Amino acid sequence: MKILAFSDLHGARNRAASIVEASAAADLVIGAGDFCNMRKGLNEAMAMLAGIAAPLVLVPGNAESHDELAAAAPDGAVVLHGQGAEVAGLRLFGLGYGVPETPFGEWSCDLSEARAGDMLADCETADILILHSPPKGIADLTSTGQSVGSDAIHAAIARIQPQLAVCGHIHDSWGRRGSIGTSEVVNLGPLPNWFDIDPRER
Repeated sequence: MKILAFSDLHGARNRAASIVEASAAADLVIGAGDFCNMRKGLNEAMAMLAGIAAPLVLVPGNAESHDELAAAAPDGAVVLHGQGAEVAGLRLFGLGYGVPETPFGEWSCDLSEARAGDMLADCETADILILHSPPKGIADLTSTGQSVGSDAIHAAIARIQPQLAVCGHIHDSWGRRGSIGTSEVVNLGPLPNWFDIDPRER
């Protein structure tokens, strides 16, 4: 199954156009948060993605809340935040927001490590984990070399062992990847990223 995934669109029209164009070849499209900027422009960002015909699964970043994204998402899109869903035969689980809390102030939608751990505890199995924040120690370095990922997310990936865990959030680590056990972890960024994933035996 051909999966197209991206993160951190931040309202960029040219990047949205590239994703929509690429999506014609996708069986599933995943958006891993931060579609707008500082809680503004979300409806416009979602309108830019309206040309995606494949099944679309989204998680909120720290730039939009879960409720805001659920209200603005294109018709038929699945929005996950602490929930799982089966889409196109794949078991998916999503967790959005900044984890741990960011220094960005009141506009940022964040979770503590403890709260993120509680929400991830509901996931027992998944083919793909869709996250906004990266796990601690993988694809989570800032420009100063600081590791700012989430311990709770790292622990959940180690426990669940999805085939793939996708994230974004840390712009300086876009395109970086690594592994936790048998799980591939990729910080996506706002370009088309392609994966071939098929459902595991139940």
